[in-house]
Amino acid sequence: MPTTPTSPATIDDKVFEVPRAIDILGGLVARTAPLWRWLGGIETDILEDRLEKVRIDRPIYICGLARAGTTILLELIGSLPQIATHRYRDYPLIYTPYLWDMVLSRMPRRAAAPSERTHLDGIMVTPESPEAFEEVLWMHFFAGAHDPARSSLLDATTENPAFERFYPDHLRKLMVVQHASRYAAKGNYNIARLVYILKLFPDARFLVAVREPAAHIASLMKQHALFCEGERRNPRMLAHMRRVGHFEFGLDRRPINLGPETAEVLALWEAGEEVRGWAVYWRSIYGHLLGQLAQHPALGEAVLPVRHEDLCERSHETLTALSQHCGLDPRDPIIEGFAERLHYPAYYRPDFSAAEKQIIARETAEVAARLGY
Repeated sequence: MPTTPTSPATIDDKVFEVPRAIDILGGLVARTAPLWRWLGGIETDILEDRLEKVRIDRPIYICGLARAGTTILLELIGSLPQIATHRYRDYPLIYTPYLWDMVLSRMPRRAAAPSERTHLDGIMVTPESPEAFEEVLWMHFFAGAHDPARSSLLDATTENPAFERFYPDHLRKLMVVQHASRYAAKGNYNIARLVYILKLFPDARFLVAVREPAAHIASLMKQHALFCEGERRNPRMLAHMRRVGHFEFGLDRRPINLGPETAEVLALWEAGEEVRGWAVYWRSIYGHLLGQLAQHPALGEAVLPVRHEDLCERSHETLTALSQHCGLDPRDPIIEGFAERLHYPAYYRPDFSAAEKQIIARETAEVAARLGY
């Protein structure tokens, strides 16, 4: 199993604390979601004249299996002033971003010092940092979105009129609130929704984070162990993760169901075969991606796979390609500054046995080769 300098015995419980106010309000919103959805519709009606002038232009979707670099990509894209994203401060009143911003703007605010996020991966955040919160909306409008016994796939045949009315207006409201001309979202689960999102927004751009299987699985296993222990000690964190739609690891880990391999993944994890389970899951996720790209030419043009290794080793070249794909200026000082900061993680290292390495190679070899590994 991968080693980590932060063993469960040395976890600082404060890292996994959820403020009581956030827990109470988040629970209230989750239990009364239809009311907040209705209020979101009222908010839209009030802002109708302003929203009619806002065009959703080439929205950017960042997705992929967790721990592949999706947060770094969101940090980069979300730091650009023309880009609106969900932020930590937006939770839990996700349904009414304009109203919540009005409330927050009238409250006394102190500058918050950056702190390391719960993942203990060196990424520092503040209430203004971008975060993956639009999953709250997907879960509300698509019942059973995270039921591993049901297909997670949304495609060109998917129809959800209520969501398709609410969601674009929600993006417009975020753009109004943040005085932005573009929208970006990190949503790992959107890997199962690429074709559907492209149907909604034909000019959407997708950045799919990819990582070499062994290093990727090591990071996933490290986070799973960390969150399992943290959630045992802090039950409010488990409830919070469920409310915001993060099931990638922890006590309520749920794989994305993209086909028959999901049952195999669950059976392997249940049997304690963590390495093989993660390897089959990696193959399922990225094999699905490659299949979708081959099947849908328009999606092939909209999707740019971004390899974690390229981000770290060829930062300038990779960010230039990424920027051009998304219609951003690669010479932007913010983008150039990010290129100088990117590097391989130094806070842990994979430590698989020879047998475990063979398992990973055997289960992932075909898909990995197609992705250049």
